[in-house]
Amino acid sequence: MPLINVKVVENVFSEEDKGQMVQRLTDAMVTIEGEAMRPYTWVVIEEVRSGDWGIGGNALTTADIKAVAAGVPA
Repeated sequence: MPLINVKVVENVFSEEDKGQMVQRLTDAMVTIEGEAMRPYTWVVIEEVRSGDWGIGGNALTTADIKAVAAGVPA
C-alpha cells in the first residue's frame, strides 16, 4: 500500500496545516490509483528538529522557514 513520508522543520506547520497535507496528499494518490485505495494510503508527517535540516551547506531553523514563508529573502 502507498506510504507518503513528509518531513518538515518542527513548529512551522500547525496541526490544521498537517491535517490538510494528509488529506490533500491522500486525494492526490487516489486520483492516480483509484478511490478503492483511499483506506490503504498512509501519510506520515515527521518533524525534524530546528537546525537539523540543511540546504546548500547551511542549517535551516524554524525561524528561517517562517521568514521565507513571510516573504523575507533567505
